[in-house]
Amino acid sequence: MKNILLMSLISVMLFAQSSEEIARKSYEKISGYESSISKTTMLLRNAEGDENLRKLEMRKLEGENGDKSLLVFLYPNDLKDTKLLSYEVIGGDDKQWLYLPAIKRVKRISSRNKSGSFMASEFSYEDISSQNYKNYSYSGEVTKVVIDGIKYFQLTRVPKDKNSGYSKQIVYIDTKEYLARFGEYFDKQGRLLKKIFFSNYVLLEGVYRVHKIVIKNVQNKKESLLTWDEDKINAGLSKKDFSKRVLR
Repeated sequence: MKNILLMSLISVMLFAQSSEEIARKSYEKISGYESSISKTTMLLRNAEGDENLRKLEMRKLEGENGDKSLLVFLYPNDLKDTKLLSYEVIGGDDKQWLYLPAIKRVKRISSRNKSGSFMASEFSYEDISSQNYKNYSYSGEVTKVVIDGIKYFQLTRVPKDKNSGYSKQIVYIDTKEYLARFGEYFDKQGRLLKKIFFSNYVLLEGVYRVHKIVIKNVQNKKESLLTWDEDKINAGLSKKDFSKRVLR
């Protein structure tokens, strides 16, 4: 009997996973693409149902100390060639620059303004930046929940960046593929602010790529949808493709 109890205890210890371990495994599922070039469509919908459409090209480069990304607006014409360059700083303030072609000016995004709306969408500058699991601390034990017959790990994470617009985020990761499926983001007062949904995952060269993100602001009733029209990984990009000179 003692041996059976000991083996059961060892089994529980071996298979128990912390929230951070699950978050790391989930992040690894979408990592390893080296660099990517994607064409995307962003749809903005206000509380009355009115819609605005944008087209963007997204370029990304993985890095051990943080990823780099460049977003370029292709449509509509009044936003064409607007560019956002981001340097991720793991555990700290990301560096971001916005180029506005109408005034031919590069604007540094202050870390205090990262919670602001990205180009009138419900995505903040913070949402647009990399979602590396190392940028969060994890509280509480892992909770397993079943929603619509699907099992999820429910994780609570808190941004390490003091300038984050969120007090906490609850993320739901499926227990089969370890992919983030949806989440709830809370404002600094602890009120639910946004619901986010990740779907249309595609497996490219062994890397899972999300091809649709929907973010709904429950406070102002607006929502933004980002869908991928084209997606290429291992695209051969390098650091020089993300220098500040590309903003001009």
